Amino acid sequence: MISGFSNFSDDFFVNFDLHTSLPLPQGRETVLHFCETVQKQFPEMTDFHQRESGEYVLEGDRGSGSYRWLGLEQRRLSAGAFNPSDIANAYDQHEWVLDRSRYFLGVSHLDVESLDLVYGFNLDCVGNRDEIIHEALLSGSRLASFLNEADAVALNFEPAFVIALNDDCSLQARLAIETRNSTYQVRTGNYDEEPISIYFTIRAHPHPGRQFDLVNSLTEQARVGEDIVVRVVIPNIIRPIASAIAAAQ
Repeated sequence: MISGFSNFSDDFFVNFDLHTSLPLPQGRETVLHFCETVQKQFPEMTDFHQRESGEYVLEGDRGSGSYRWLGLEQRRLSAGAFNPSDIANAYDQHEWVLDRSRYFLGVSHLDVESLDLVYGFNLDCVGNRDEIIHEALLSGSRLASFLNEADAVALNFEPAFVIALNDDCSLQARLAIETRNSTYQVRTGNYDEEPISIYFTIRAHPHPGRQFDLVNSLTEQARVGEDIVVRVVIPNIIRPIASAIAAAQ
């Protein structure tokens, strides 16, 4: 495994999302006990709150620029490391949380719907971020012919693709781009300082006839994910977008 991907973007993060078939415990005592145990392992995670959606969140100081977080919803357990010093530290966090989820939340291999490992890259950009995506990834393609219409302006260029990585489709990869443009910004030319986000996800479903092991699956997903990020995502997606941003400044 390489040390990290932080040199290729302004911000980098690696998250996991565990989706379950049955609701996860939401009782006060269970949630607090679980979060207290997480905090003992990662003392910098000091901020605990519940969002309006009902999600419980334990996280570090977002203002520091590098922090860990944990989220618990009815049927999803999530955790992330934003700008980790080393990607191995993020994996260690995720493996630790997944392993303890069996004891504190009663997660069973029978209950797993899917496990996502998400690599995220933010590229800061002020301007028409959809136009940047058009220029970097779609220019000259048949899809880009929409912009040949008179007075056409790029408004929503957020491609997303999903591929199966094995015959039974139990391992999948998804690439999605988020530009955060709005009609108002495009119409007025007043663009917020928002990043272009590239999300690359390796999703694992329980394999027919096999017991799903969360930690072993995460390890394999990381191996596959890093390989594709290095060979495909960075040279063919991230670097062209970064070059288009630099050229537009």
